[in-house]
Amino acid sequence: QVQLGESGGGLVQPGGSLRLSCAASGFTFSFYVISWYRQAPGKERELVATITSTGSSTNYADSVKGRFTISRDNSKNMVYLQMNSLKPEDTAVYYCNAHHVSLATVDYWGQGTQVTVSS
Repeated sequence: QVQLGESGGGLVQPGGSLRLSCAASGFTFSFYVISWYRQAPGKERELVATITSTGSSTNYADSVKGRFTISRDNSKNMVYLQMNSLKPEDTAVYYCNAHHVSLATVDYWGQGTQVTVSS
């Protein structure tokens, strides 16, 4: 059974930090590109960060460059999103996505974790 489970969300003050985790099971994790997306109320889901299957390359949305860091541990089937210098506009539900490196139709999503940045 394929599972992607996000954790680590919560309420944080502006300027604070959070680390999100995504635990994967039920599929060959190292065959998948992993991304973090987010969706704020009333807005479309947007891509935040992506890491390749080996972890050798990452990519970020302009809005989070220099503040967020995506990483993965293929030995533990885990992906992380370290979020620093958080802003109120980072408030959203954050989702983990796994996309097969060569099979375009194979795509898995987690249930999301809420991040709220507010004083």
